[in-house]
Amino acid sequence: MRGRAILFSEMKPAPEWEEKFNRWYDTEHIPIRMGLRGFVSAQRYAAPERNYLAVYEMDDLAALRTVAYQAIKQHPSEETAWMLRNVTGFTRYLCEEIGSAGDASAEALDAPVLYAVWFNVPEEHLADFDAWYEQDHVPLLLECPQWRAVRRFHVKDGEPGRYNRLALHYLDDAGALESPARAKARATPWRARLADQPWFKGAYDLFDRRQARQLPPL
Repeated sequence: MRGRAILFSEMKPAPEWEEKFNRWYDTEHIPIRMGLRGFVSAQRYAAPERNYLAVYEMDDLAALRTVAYQAIKQHPSEETAWMLRNVTGFTRYLCEEIGSAGDASAEALDAPVLYAVWFNVPEEHLADFDAWYEQDHVPLLLECPQWRAVRRFHVKDGEPGRYNRLALHYLDDAGALESPARAKARATPWRARLADQPWFKGAYDLFDRRQARQLPPL
């Protein structure tokens, strides 16, 4: 259920064909990929304003370079081609996991809320940023019982934003964002020093789990 790499992809359908979009995603788009070598699982999420997210877990990013995957990318069905032409809010990021903390169980990946945090960190600050996140920030966040796990990724490629770090926070409840633990994590001297840097401007997205995780067929 968990891989060393993810494909993070968002799409937004128009309200008049939202039901059709969800049926297509659940019965065609994901199942086709779950039948390919290297794909481990897929989880869908929803955010306000009809913004939908899918996080595909893969053994590694080589899953996207197989002949089978390239064939479905280059020769989509008529419905898939129509959907991809007409959705808005499209994002697609390819990421490799560089660290994790907290609940390591498979159930943690099915937490009801996903909080995604993006940064574009200058190369000369990456070591300091990564050390802060792993040694200072995450341990304090995990003091909140509703903060199940944190996974950190190097963003290898993607659009439309320019980022090189992604953290996925798995929460039992969005109220964890207002917890004393998070307030404490945001008030340390190390974070204050980094926050003085002009590049320390993250992007933040909150999603609700939409349905059960989809797995490859047995």
